[in-house]
Order: sequence, then structure tokens, then C-alpha cells
Amino acid sequence: MESWIVWLILAAVLGVAEIFTLTAALGLLSAAALLTAGAALVGLPVGLQLALFAAASTAGLVVARPLAQRLIRQPPLRRFGVSALIGKPAYVTSQVTAHGGRVRIGGEEWSARAYDDSLVIPAGATVDVIEIEGATALVYPRE
Repeated sequence: MESWIVWLILAAVLGVAEIFTLTAALGLLSAAALLTAGAALVGLPVGLQLALFAAASTAGLVVARPLAQRLIRQPPLRRFGVSALIGKPAYVTSQVTAHGGRVRIGGEEWSARAYDDSLVIPAGATVDVIEIEGATALVYPRE
């Protein structure tokens, strides 16, 4: 069996293993094996193929893997869904107390409660959304 076929099979096996583990290391090794398969197809001797695989694997694991790990650990840059509403201003459409009320947040009307149980927020006031509990916004008046 020709050496480029062996490298190609190794690249495929490592690629499939990466899909199941999601570590980024096996994917980099698979890419190194694929690069080495191309070099073997050109006619590089086996010793140089092994050296190329070792160099490509080392470069990938030393340079690319830390970058990939950093990207995986980073929190998303933008919040979405109800978590994106926290901190937004809202307009009180009906009086908000500790027991209920209504506010308009970004064009949508939400049920609301005062974040502080002793507050009574009149209609027409501007408030900040402090928290979302289910379908209810907990709000606090702007100062």
C-alpha cells in the first residue's frame, strides 16, 4: 500500500475521532496527516514524511490549539433573548408595584414588578430592567 493512502486513512480516522471528542487536538493532528499525505503523493521519502508530520503536528498543537481554546472559553460578545433586556430602559404603561404592573420594553409590553417591594412606580415613568423572571420584568426607577 502506498504511503499517501496510509496518511489519508490516518487523517480520516483522526478527523472522525475529533468529531466525537471536540478537543481540537485530534483535528490538528488530522490536518497534519492530510498535509503529509499530500507530500507523500508528491514523492517525499518516508523519513521526510515523518519529519513533516512531526513538525506540522507540533506547530499546530503549540500555535493553533491555544488560540482555539481561547476562542472556545470566551463568552459570546452579544447577549440575546431575555438576557439582552437586562439593563435596558422601559416605559411604565400601568402602575408597577410589588404585585404587578405593565411596562413597554423595546416595543413589547411586559408584565412587571418593582424590584424593591416597597416601591410604587407611577405610569409614565422610565425604569431600568434589573432582572427577568419568567415573563415578568423586575424594574427599578431611573434616577
